[in-house]
Amino acid sequence: MRTITYAQAIREALVERMGQDESIVLMGEDATSAWGPTQGIEQEFPGRVLDMPITESAFVGAAVGAAATGLRPVVDLLFVDFATVCFDQIVNQAAKLRYMTGGGVRVPLVLRAMWGTGMRRGAQHSQALHPLFVHVPGLKVVTPSTPADAKGLMATALQEDDPVLFLEHKMLYFTPGEVPEEPYAVPFGEASVVREGSSCTVVAVGRMVQVALEAAERLAESGVQCEVLDPRTLSPFDNAAVYRSVEKTGHLVVVDEAHPRCGLAADVAAQVAQDCHGALRGPVRMVTSPHAPVPFSPALEDAFTPDAAEVVEAVRATGAGEPAPALA
Repeated sequence: MRTITYAQAIREALVERMGQDESIVLMGEDATSAWGPTQGIEQEFPGRVLDMPITESAFVGAAVGAAATGLRPVVDLLFVDFATVCFDQIVNQAAKLRYMTGGGVRVPLVLRAMWGTGMRRGAQHSQALHPLFVHVPGLKVVTPSTPADAKGLMATALQEDDPVLFLEHKMLYFTPGEVPEEPYAVPFGEASVVREGSSCTVVAVGRMVQVALEAAERLAESGVQCEVLDPRTLSPFDNAAVYRSVEKTGHLVVVDEAHPRCGLAADVAAQVAQDCHGALRGPVRMVTSPHAPVPFSPALEDAFTPDAAEVVEAVRATGAGEPAPALA
């Protein structure tokens, strides 16, 4: 199997599906950019790749209308932070049109955006805003962590009849990985067990999957075997996979770059506490960024972003790997 990067995998899925479906059009900021997944794609599909002015509310609104009338737009928002400029178009229009028309209007729209820390872009270009969109019924939210999943999930997104936020962590674009050459799709709502273990379940999102795997390797040296789960899609979310793992391990740590209050980590922790209370043998722990804006200073941004040492500490705080308490 050949090795390509995360960005190349996304591009490959776009090219394959655009070759099969003439209703797919690309539009947005830097859609014909000299870097990233859409590099040079306008030369392969002339007239179907459109650079838009920096007016997110206008071009996302246009894309919603285009989707409702027969096209399948893929919109590049560039940074997920810019989704706040067109929140009405995404949340009040795209997410609700199918419901409000009794299924009469479908909105097959894919919104691509990069997210997360690591590039020293400051508080307005480095956020992890996926919990905002997970909260909204009618939106599907995707966060691949590997090139293989990036290609497979994009292939699925391009066939959906509902709006999809396809969120790409900016620090993963040049990450290599094995990707099948033939077309394939990864279904939404199915988590991936990227490392099996019996001591503690670690649910990690996006770039944090690699951080969790690094922590798991460190913990394995002392006999603590973590099971690392990548949800891959945040809405729909595979609760069943998390529950099965927690029932096996008895411990849970959730790792997400988003803030702790009302975030994805808090949601997963609450669901497990509610539905798997009898299986838990220790406290649930969350590893997140602080409840603060992302700093611009490289040293402060590094301190702001969750790392493997914090995950190791959280796993140990659950009591994972310790002998079970004797029954009275």
